Amino acid sequence: MKKVLIIGGSGFLGSHIADIFTKKKYHVTIFDKIRSPWINNKQKMIVSNLSNTKKLEQAIKSSDFVYHFAAMSDIGDCINNPQQSAQINIFFTLKVLKFCAKYKIKRLVYASTIYIHSAQGGFYRISKQASELYIEEYNKRYSLDYTILRFGTVYGARSSKKNNLTKIISNALKKNVLKYTGGTSGAVRRYINVTDAAKASYEILKKKFKNKNVLITGRKKIRITEIMKLLSQMLKIKSKPEYEKITKYGHYNISPYTYKKKPEIKYFPKKKIEIKRGLIELVNELTYKRY
Repeated sequence: MKKVLIIGGSGFLGSHIADIFTKKKYHVTIFDKIRSPWINNKQKMIVSNLSNTKKLEQAIKSSDFVYHFAAMSDIGDCINNPQQSAQINIFFTLKVLKFCAKYKIKRLVYASTIYIHSAQGGFYRISKQASELYIEEYNKRYSLDYTILRFGTVYGARSSKKNNLTKIISNALKKNVLKYTGGTSGAVRRYINVTDAAKASYEILKKKFKNKNVLITGRKKIRITEIMKLLSQMLKIKSKPEYEKITKYGHYNISPYTYKKKPEIKYFPKKKIEIKRGLIELVNELTYKRY
């Protein structure tokens, strides 16, 4: 049996991916700081934080494929805790990369985000961009094969209340009011069900996705007003839905593809030291330091 390690496999998407691999007759190991409430007797569970280097190394050592889905993924949390977001999303990813390269893992699959191409996303986006660059460099230097998955708006069963649709529905069931806090009434998303996202996350192990960046998202753009209309009918809520007046900082409203490189300004100092003179000064300094 092929062995797959799913780091962050107790979470929303990770747990669904674990189930897919179990159905496909893989030996599944879940590595997470909390025990998965959805684990079955065919799956192995390692309850540990990524700070436990010994347990992480042992888990990766005995695997064929590694799915790294553990992250600090809430945009607001990352904005409020930039140091922690770097620790979890960058430093811990470097630990995973180190052991994947050391034990010649067949493929590292990394969960990134659609915010990579956005001016939004705050420190969450930055941490994911940095991790992607490290992964690509590991591929160049250590021949570590990878697939980077950039997910759009995933929804469905097992999601926490930080998931926007889950938050909307949970709030509506309690207060009989539909409230959207992820943007204005003009917000547009490409929703994809978690089951479809999990299946796609398994299928990308095909050769054509090796060392590629893959966008996993819904085909159709849907306005949040359409979602709210459907929920109004389903939940029999008569009051008008509530929306943010402005887009919440860190989130995109219509399209995440807004990133623009900041232009450089060339500046040449007036008092320029020529290369010959500079080399003479450097040689003299280093010669003097030898004695």
